[in-house]
This record gives sequence, C-alpha cells and structure tokens, in this order.
Amino acid sequence: MAGEKVELSSMDSAIEIRHVNQHAKEISSENKSESYDDNKEFEGSNRVVIKPVNDEDDVSVMINFNQGVSHFIIMLTFVASLSGFLFGYDTGYISSALISIGTDLDNKELTYGEKEITTAATSLGALIFALVAGFSVDIFGRKPCLMFSNIMFLIGAILQVTAHKFWQMTAGRFIMGFGVGIGSLIAPLYISEIAPKMIRGRLTVINSLWLTGGQLIAYGCGAGLNHVHNGWRILVGLSLIPTVLQFVFFIFLPDTPRYYVMKGDYEKAKSVLKRSYNGVSDELIDRKIEELIALNQSIPGKNHVERTWNAVKELHTKPANFRALIIACGLQGIQQFTGWNSLVYFSGTIFESVGFKNSSAVSIIVSGTNFIFTLVAFFCIDKIGRRNILIIGIPGMTVAHVMSAIAFHFIGIKFVGNTAIVEQSGFSSWGIVIIVFIIMFAAFYALGIGTVPWQQSELFPQNVRGVGTAFATATNWAGSLVIASTFLTMLQNITPTGTFGFFAGLCVVSFFFCYFCYPELSGLELEEVQTILQDGFNVQASKELAKKRKRQIAVLKKAKHQPTEEIIEE
Repeated sequence: MAGEKVELSSMDSAIEIRHVNQHAKEISSENKSESYDDNKEFEGSNRVVIKPVNDEDDVSVMINFNQGVSHFIIMLTFVASLSGFLFGYDTGYISSALISIGTDLDNKELTYGEKEITTAATSLGALIFALVAGFSVDIFGRKPCLMFSNIMFLIGAILQVTAHKFWQMTAGRFIMGFGVGIGSLIAPLYISEIAPKMIRGRLTVINSLWLTGGQLIAYGCGAGLNHVHNGWRILVGLSLIPTVLQFVFFIFLPDTPRYYVMKGDYEKAKSVLKRSYNGVSDELIDRKIEELIALNQSIPGKNHVERTWNAVKELHTKPANFRALIIACGLQGIQQFTGWNSLVYFSGTIFESVGFKNSSAVSIIVSGTNFIFTLVAFFCIDKIGRRNILIIGIPGMTVAHVMSAIAFHFIGIKFVGNTAIVEQSGFSSWGIVIIVFIIMFAAFYALGIGTVPWQQSELFPQNVRGVGTAFATATNWAGSLVIASTFLTMLQNITPTGTFGFFAGLCVVSFFFCYFCYPELSGLELEEVQTILQDGFNVQASKELAKKRKRQIAVLKKAKHQPTEEIIEE
C-alpha cells in the first residue's frame, strides 16, 4: 500500500495524474498571463510545485505534501519546547517574587533600583549567551547546547533558592539568563530543522505557546504562594522540574538531521529522517540527505572559524541578507520596546501601585489572555499571513497603551522614594480601565508581535541562518535588558502616564516599520524570499506572490492526489 503512493501503476492513478497535470497546466498558463510591476524577476519562479520558504529542495515536497505528523516529531517538538516553557516561567516568576521577597535579602526591602538590577540580570545573561549560542551551535550541536542550558537553569535556580544576599540572588538570575538565551535561540531552530515543512511555522509557534504557558503558570504559582513563608523560594525551585525533565529526555533523543550531515554522520541523519517521515521510501530519504550534503558544502570556508566569519560578512554585505537582518532585528526590537516585558517583569508592581492587594492574581488574567491569543495565532497565522496579523495587532496595542496612559493620569499616582501613593486606591473605576486595556494589549500582542519574530529563520538562507538568528535574538535580549533596567525609573521620573504614552509612540513607529518593510513570506520559496529582498523590501510584490502560491497549493489539494516525481518534475 505504501508503495502505491509513489509508484502509480493502476488506471485510476494514471487518470489522477492527468487530472492534476491539467490543473498544473491551467495554473502555469495563469502564471504566464500575470505580471508583477513591482518585481519582474518573479517571472522565472512561478512554478507549480511550491517549496516551503524555509528550505531548498523538491524532495521535501514529495515527502511532505500529504505527510501527517509522526509521533516522533511530536515528541521532539514537545521536548524542545520545554525550553520555551522555561523561558516563560523564569521571566514570569520574577514579577511575583519581587512582591513577596520582602526583607528576605539583606534584611531590608528592595529598592526600585535593586529590583531593576536583579530583573535585568537575566536579560544581560541571555543577551551574552544568545550570541555565544549562535556561533557555537554548529560546533557542538543543537541538542548538547540545549542540555547545557539545562545545567545553567539548574545552577541559577539553586543560587536563587538559597539566596539571603542581594548579590547572590542577582548572580543566580544572571546565570539563569545563560540558559534562557541559549534556549530562546536554539529551541525554535531545533524545531524548524526536525519539523515537516508544510507545518513548520505552526510547530514553531508551539514554542511560543509553551513560553506563554510558562508565564501563566508562573503567575498562578506566584498567586498561590503569595502569603506562604518563603513562597518565592518555592516558586523559583519549581523551575527545576521542567529543567530536569528536558535534560533526561534529551539523553535518549537525537540531534537534527542537518547537524548530523554537517558532521558527516549520514547514517544518523538517515535514521532520524526515517523516524520522522513514516512510510517514505529509502530512495527519497537518500536524496534528501544528498541535498543536505550539497547545502552544507555551499557554506564557504575551510574550517568553522573561517565559515563563521564569512557568514558574518555575507550577512552584512549581501543586500538580500542584510535586509533580512534588518527585518529580523527590527521585529525582535519591536517585541521588546512596545512594552510587553515591562508587564511580564513588573505587572505585580504595576497592579499593586493602583491599589490591588492580590496583584499576582490580577497578573494571571493578563498572562492567561496572552496564552489564549497565542493559541489563536497558532490556528490562524498561516491562513491570515504573518504580515496581516502584524498590521492588525500593532494598532490594537497602540490604542491600549493610549487608554492606559489616560487612565493612569486620572487615577493619580505619585512616587515618594520607592513608594507609590495612589489618590484613588482599591477597585476604582480607573483602575479597572487600566486592567481592561492592559488585557487588550496582551491580546493584540500575542496575536502578532509576540509570535511572528520567532519565525525569523525563514528570512535567512542556510549559510547565514545561524549568525542571522543569533543577531536577531541578541537584539531581543538587548531590548529586554533596557526595559528591565529602566522601566521602574521611567515610572518614577516621567510618571506612568508618560511611560505608557512613550510605549504608544513606539507602537506607532513599529506599525510603519512593519507596513513598509515587512513582506508577506507565507508559502514562499527560499529563492523567492531572496529575490524579494534583493533590491528592496518589495512588500506589494510579496503579497501578490503569496496569494498565487496559496491558489496553487489549493489546486493540488483539491486534486486529492499525493504528488509523485512525475508531477513534481513537470
């Protein structure tokens, strides 16, 4: 039965081939009749067979077009996404911990400056090791780097749980940042390299879903432990559970086929591919490995150091690559500078300042909204398109910030030293307005800018993908460092109204960046992405081409026939 999917010997199969070929000819004719005023270079790329944007081969179209998700891939995605959970949990629990630490460190209350330092320590560690991971992942492998991140999580958590001094707490947060930086870069890369291409985008979103789930659980645990003696230590210690689980699971799981090919271990690569794609012939697997070998050899340089340096130069000197870098770094910067992490790190402090006694419980609502709308993005991102979902989301974020700024103005908050004095305390109407619009902000954030930047690997070709994603992820953590180290100071010096108004202004700038610079990449080939970015951002041309690709895929699906080599080569 499996062989019949590849070798069409029956009369019915022959009829189906002619049926699909007829559709193919119609599409080809349609393609020839259409033109793009924006970019004439697309004339040669309008082929019937659609290769996903992330890679370079026709074999994967044969393997993936009607290929379901194997249990093996689900397991690998689940284990790798634990890094996303740790990312979310370890950046989320600090909000509750800052409220409940009290005088446990140095026998005194933490100042706003000390809160900023201990929060920013994780971002600084993540910034450093996001760059380190990007340049070392091809040397040591994806799996060993993720396991090393588990060790960093472990050491960081132990230092924090046992801390009685501010410096030890901060050191623990800094070391934990090493793990966060490594995991935030490599986990999406690992998933993208083991996932079937037809669903790669959605599987990568699963990592974001785990991230938001980790934040939600951190807030929930923080609320439950809010009045427990040393509850914040228990809160930190709970992060050890997923850390140990991921490390143990990875002992028995493989690295990605691409990494094994890079190291010349073709048998392991073949083994992983066979377990990933059920029922696929050995011939197709061998051809896939041959293409991965060819891609690996296309990376310039005699050794890793030379190849890395050449990749950095090519990233900055080749126009298409440099525009891809601008887009990737721009989106990661927008994710931070539009203000989300200020809520993640300091939501407890914000809600406490407007009079809510159990601020951690209120934070759960915000985090829950983030999780739910990330789930919505999982189901609709491929249908709506990455660009469209950003264009919808950022204006909603802007409105939410403006309304929050207005509400903060009328609620009246003054800072005396490290204490926020609220003129209208308790559940005032303006306090409720703030919560409503922060929830609105979380919803629009999760739909777009919270998810799309982590699709960054699709922007870069293979030979600069590692360094490209490293620079982009480092941009994210640089922004996080700035926000974590300045947010409370901004609240004191320019007031909450000025702070949220400032974020609203950055949202406006971000909208124009996305509108003019971010093309629609859904369903496009790698070669087409490079063509789009070769002489500009070509937004309109990308939108037209993406629509055409969707129509072509719809025709192939309507034919209800699994592509064969005969169809693909036509």
